[in-house]
Amino acid sequence: MNSMPILNVKHVGKSVNTSDGQLQILHNISFSVMAGESIAIVGSSGSGKSTLLSLLAGLDVAGEGDISLMNQNLSLLNEDGRARLRGQNVGFVFQNFQLLPNLTALENVMLPLELNGADYGMARNLALNCLDQVGLTARLNHYPKTLSGGEQQRVALARAFVGKPLVLFADEPTGSLDEASGAKIIDLLFELNNVNGSTLVLVTHDPTLAARCTRQLHLQGGHLV
Repeated sequence: MNSMPILNVKHVGKSVNTSDGQLQILHNISFSVMAGESIAIVGSSGSGKSTLLSLLAGLDVAGEGDISLMNQNLSLLNEDGRARLRGQNVGFVFQNFQLLPNLTALENVMLPLELNGADYGMARNLALNCLDQVGLTARLNHYPKTLSGGEQQRVALARAFVGKPLVLFADEPTGSLDEASGAKIIDLLFELNNVNGSTLVLVTHDPTLAARCTRQLHLQGGHLV
């Protein structure tokens, strides 16, 4: 592992405005993640896990403190700069999948490769391999609306894996899967971690998945405990 953290979080807070006033979601969060680690962020619903994950990936901006990803301070980058950083280094699995409805399963998985300049043939072959790994070879040409929740989850995972990202963020990656499919996806996550040296940062309620990680970060009421 590198001596420098791949992710460094210092005194991060986040609040949102509500009809009842300002609601503080995260309070003074600090931790570091080294390259190649696997981190599970755990805690009860409403504890701020998904909000924290969005901040770590630069999908949202912290109200207080600093987050550095790949030695770049996310608060000093504009939206385009954060998108470029993600596109080159990061995979993300969303809890609600975020598949594009007008693209097939294969096209959804090919998209991040094509956006990063891969030619059609290479993107297609890599996407086919990833979809085979998640057991969806028979569903390549299906659109998201014709796929079950579990199948959409597996397409989203294949899309996140396909570029062999240096950092993979995943929000409940086994949440829509049955036990057998979930076990296979957990194995794939840690294969990515071991073979490619990818860093995993996962939000999960799955104790089996959390136990496989290098360490666990417990959030309670927006505080790291």
